[in-house]
Order: sequence, then structure tokens, then C-alpha cells
Amino acid sequence: MIESTKGFFWSLLFISVLLASCSSSYHTHTSNYARELKAADSLPNYADLRFWAAHPLKQDPSDSIPKPLRNQKTEQLADVFFIHPTTLTAKNLQGIVWNAAINDADINAKTDYTSILYQASLFNGSANVYAPRYRQAHIYSFFSTDTTNANAAMELAYADVKAAFLYYLQNHNKNRPIIIASHSQGTLHAGRLLEEFFENKLLKEQLVCAYIVGLTVPKNYFTELTPCTDPTDTQCFVTWRTFREGYLPDYIEREKGNSWVVNPLSWSLSDSAISRKENKGAVLFKFNKPYRHTNGARIVNGALWINKPKFPFGMFLKTKNYHAGDFNLFYYSVRENLSQRISSYLQQKK
Repeated sequence: MIESTKGFFWSLLFISVLLASCSSSYHTHTSNYARELKAADSLPNYADLRFWAAHPLKQDPSDSIPKPLRNQKTEQLADVFFIHPTTLTAKNLQGIVWNAAINDADINAKTDYTSILYQASLFNGSANVYAPRYRQAHIYSFFSTDTTNANAAMELAYADVKAAFLYYLQNHNKNRPIIIASHSQGTLHAGRLLEEFFENKLLKEQLVCAYIVGLTVPKNYFTELTPCTDPTDTQCFVTWRTFREGYLPDYIEREKGNSWVVNPLSWSLSDSAISRKENKGAVLFKFNKPYRHTNGARIVNGALWINKPKFPFGMFLKTKNYHAGDFNLFYYSVRENLSQRISSYLQQKK
């Protein structure tokens, strides 16, 4: 599931900076994070809430609800295990620092006030959100020719994710329905987690859905798990990568359509174009400001194509790769769909 091309790397790097700009004030929180984890806290201990970016037993940015949704009833009938994307992107560290330190205050603040706030929060209307801190691989690992160090970095990151998931299963799950959710590097680890714990395993019976977004999911990756084909399908996965209509990066062209894509406006595999009117709303630069009907979407050659998003000053946006907006451009639609799938799952279990 690693797309090891230089073009993909620079797209990720640019988009990660864009995502960080959505909450550029994260630096103001760094001092608080420095007090939370000390130099001695160098190894994750998932019995300790400090090693969770999001957890139902602590107050964190995943608890945030956009203002227009705050009067809606919330009912946490399932659990979401969310694996955040890469936030270790500093160019001066590439090839030197391969994994983020678990106690890096600035990285933790950046993670929480970008991904956890803008992505993990969309699941809080229907589920408890668990998101572990993990020693994520540097973004450079996706394209480095030093495959030994790059692979070791990914292995270390996955080992932390796996340890967190095992702790969650043993101490928190209590046979509740499970949703796996992830973005970008998180999806690389989520794919392995689904293979190891759900495919051909009894735990699949607890799987509502996997929202594994922002990285290729090859059509031959899973042997049992299949993509969802409608809004209420369960024990399946959804995935997409978002680009401007008419643009296909070279690394996607080389895949020759061999990657799964589920349209987050129709929740199907159909290549039919879905109108922007079906888009419930996006959460972009201002968390509490919904942007309705920003864009439509259609599936083309292993990618999700959207028309230029419609929001104030959007006409000046030159971006063709909407990696940072994979979830956010469909925030309200994904939030609604989670509720639909959980209801469907619980009805089936009755």
C-alpha cells in the first residue's frame, strides 16, 4: 500500500502543510504538551491516557462538534479506532529522524489540532473515539531509496498501532461494534490491522465498517474483506483518494485502475457522477463554519474526481491533489453515513 514515488511524496508534504494551516495555532498548545510527557516517557504505555491522542476517558480535540451540529442528539453505540496520518514532515529531519518521538510536544500538538480535530471528530456523533499516539514514520519513508530504514520505520510505527489496538480490545471494547478509520500513513497501518485481526477472524463479526482513506487499497490486498456497495452495507471497507477533475498523478496512472474507490456521496462503486447537491457539507479552514454543497464526486481510474470546491475565495485555489481534504470535503456526509451503518449493523444483529 506504499506509493513510493517522489511525486507522491511532494504532494503529501505540500498537503500536510495545508492541513496544518487549517489550525495554525497548534503551536500555542506545545507548552502544554511538553508538560504532559517528559523525556523519560519515551516508550508508549497505552494503559496511560497520556499516550492517546483521543480517548473517551479524557477531554481532547476529537470531542469537538461543529457549531451547527451541537443541538443534534449523539449516541455512542460503537467504538472508532482512528489511526492518524503523518504529521512528522520536517524536511531538515528526512533521512536523519525516521520515527517521531512519542513525547515530541510539537508533533503531538500538531497531530491533535489538525488530524484529531478535523478528522477524528467527525466520528464522535455515533461512537467513542480512540486514537493512539504512535511513533509514526517520517513522511520521507514513503519515497526514500533507503528501504532498510524506511521499512524499519514503518514496522516500528505499526508495532505501536498494534499494541494500542490490543490494549483497546483487552480493556475497553467489551464486545462493542468496531469501526476502523484512518488517513494516509494511518491507512497503511489500518490495512495491516484489518488483515491481522479481522480477515477470516471472529472479530470481523464486530466490524461495522472500515473508513480507510487517502492511500491506495489494491484490489488484491484483502482476501475476504470487500468494499462497501451501499450506504448501509457492513463488515466492509470504504476508501478514496481525492483529486481535481481531469487530473491523474503518474503513480495512479501506473496502477491501471487496480485500486478500490468508493464514492463518499453515493457510497457505491458506480462511476456515475454525483452532484454537489448531494454533499451534506465540508469542514475546511474554520471548524465551526459548514460549507454546503462544495463539490460533487465521481470515480475515474482508481481516483475520486471532484469539481473545483465551491467556497469563498475558492476560485483562487490551484490545488489538484486534495489529499488533506479526503475526509473534510465530505465531513457531514461521512458523519451521517457512520450513523446509518451503525444502525444497520445493530439491526442485523437483532
